[in-house]
Amino acid sequence: MPYELKKLTPNLIVSDVRRSLEFYRDVLGFAVAVTVPEAEPFVFAIVQSGPVEIFLNAPEPAIAEYPAFKDRPIGGTLTLFVEVANIALAHATLQDKVKIVMPLEHKWYGSTEFAFEDPDGYLITFAERNEPA
Repeated sequence: MPYELKKLTPNLIVSDVRRSLEFYRDVLGFAVAVTVPEAEPFVFAIVQSGPVEIFLNAPEPAIAEYPAFKDRPIGGTLTLFVEVANIALAHATLQDKVKIVMPLEHKWYGSTEFAFEDPDGYLITFAERNEPA
């Protein structure tokens, strides 16, 4: 490959940046790295947890930048797959705070995972790779 890929950051269009910011911060434990503007109403935000970063965009500016988004539903079919340490603790912490859409289970491909929805219907899978037996 003639170029190097350095990072992938999901850039989510959300119906309410403040609500999504609160979910990712208060429920999932992300830190708020940036908001635009600095005070509400926000049109953009970045949340971060360690090396994991997510952009949250209000629909209007995102559609202005990417006109192809105009008639697409928010949420769509995108899923976020996030590797975590201590899947059992993550599940126990979140099970009463989120809508679980896939129960905690060991998968045939070697990880234990569960999935839940964010406020806009994006599906988030938390997974922990199992140690080889």
